[in-house]
Amino acid sequence: MGFAVTGFTIWGTLPLYWNLLSGVPAFEVLLHRVLWAFVLASILVRVGGIPVHAPRGKRRYLLTAALLLGVNWFTYVFAISIGRVVDASLGYYINPLVNTLLGMVFFGERLSPLRWVALGFATAGVLYLGIEYGAVPWVSLILAFTFGFYGVIKKSLPGLPATHGMALELRYIAPVAAALIVYGVVTGEAVFLRGSAATSLLLVAGGGVTLTPLLLFAGAAKRIPLANVGFLQYIAPTITLVIGVVIFGEPFTLQRLPGFAAVWVALILYSISSMPRARTGSRVEAGRWSASDGG
Repeated sequence: MGFAVTGFTIWGTLPLYWNLLSGVPAFEVLLHRVLWAFVLASILVRVGGIPVHAPRGKRRYLLTAALLLGVNWFTYVFAISIGRVVDASLGYYINPLVNTLLGMVFFGERLSPLRWVALGFATAGVLYLGIEYGAVPWVSLILAFTFGFYGVIKKSLPGLPATHGMALELRYIAPVAAALIVYGVVTGEAVFLRGSAATSLLLVAGGGVTLTPLLLFAGAAKRIPLANVGFLQYIAPTITLVIGVVIFGEPFTLQRLPGFAAVWVALILYSISSMPRARTGSRVEAGRWSASDGG
């Protein structure tokens, strides 16, 4: 549970970091996220003495995970660069609903009656927000579904440590990212090494900023039911929403308030369902997934 809470809190504050790179094209930021996150993950794996080799029969899952990450990361950075932080927060409000649905479909996870009520409130809130938006919220939907299916893949890979899995996933797209970065520097089209030193350092450090919450999420996804991970994920969009409205000054009209209020009611109901008696059952579930993770 602690992994999930910490990871989603970090995720919620990421717009502040990526906004520091607002002068860098979103695609270039994506390339550096991929390359440096891969480098850091590979170093961590090597230090642990584990060879970075894809387990037999899992390569297609790892490749799919890498592609989902690439689309998700680019969409998120692009949304921030065009002033759509509130839309990004809506995407991560929708994502827990996607996680809950996928958890039931793929893993047979069940919800208590109170959590069904909470899911109903959350669904109603998200539907209301979509209608009030007045158009297909493409940023929100892409973020929600790419990360939802990424969670399914992570939970479908038992016995693979989080850092090892991340290194393997990014290995499929990191060489392409590195080649494009070099090409950009040589042709003078890249900001990296040609802009300020601070900007270049921020691009490199983005690997660590990217990797940390993903590793926490990967650990959480294997240790507790995916539905639980989904509800806890409301932490991130709430923080992101506050940042978008209060710090970046994006509009948040009164017409949107009922939708967000419904989501907050869902959070309250979920918290009530997680009282001591409910947590006892959750520990049993967590133990089961932890065992499948190979310790």
